[in-house]
Amino acid sequence: RKIKVPNHIKKRRERKESNRKEGTKYKLKYFLIVCEGEKTEPNYFKSLKQSLPKGVLEVVDFRILGEGYNTESLVERSVDLKKEWEAETGRKVDKLWVVFDKDSFTPEAFNDAIQRCENTISVEAAWSNEAFELWYLLHFEYYDTGIDRASYASRIENYFKNSGIVDFAYRKNSEEMFNLLSQYGDRLLAIRYAMRLEGNHNGHRNFANYNPCTTVYKLVIELFNLEDELVRNDEAINQ
Repeated sequence: RKIKVPNHIKKRRERKESNRKEGTKYKLKYFLIVCEGEKTEPNYFKSLKQSLPKGVLEVVDFRILGEGYNTESLVERSVDLKKEWEAETGRKVDKLWVVFDKDSFTPEAFNDAIQRCENTISVEAAWSNEAFELWYLLHFEYYDTGIDRASYASRIENYFKNSGIVDFAYRKNSEEMFNLLSQYGDRLLAIRYAMRLEGNHNGHRNFANYNPCTTVYKLVIELFNLEDELVRNDEAINQ
């Protein structure tokens, strides 16, 4: 199945190409990433930050915070943290990303958290239904059946064991997952699979029923600046 790159990614790439041709200098942007979990998601994004390609941190600077909030107050708390960082640094936060999982929310609270992000300027949600581990699993396979966090962990373990790490045991708060996924998994494939899962729901607004689904790929694309590669692959597939 062909996976179309969204138009907003193509348009952003066209603007970037135009800026390059005109010799436009990029203004440094500041991102704040607030995670519902205190360790799993922050550990992943901290390792991601350390591995960003040369030049990315000259364009984007960001801070990762793990808050441990697991109710609809998470979004409000994240906005407060944004204001605190702006006051502390004297810098405007260009974008706030809120990272959370469905399995920590009631369906109503989950939908409300996403809606609050959508209705707040410069705030984006990187959510997963049911759990962040879905994003890990998509580095290895397209999986469209709703399962719990423990089942994701079991499947992830099997992939690493089959890759040669015979004694691998998944640990929820591991600091190694980003590097392991980079070595044994396929990030670009995970992005395409996540886009495909999201597309399966045809824009319906009851996000609690999007199971499985994850929009973590949107944050990863933004941080890694992968639009160019995605568009090139999309063009090659459709030739």
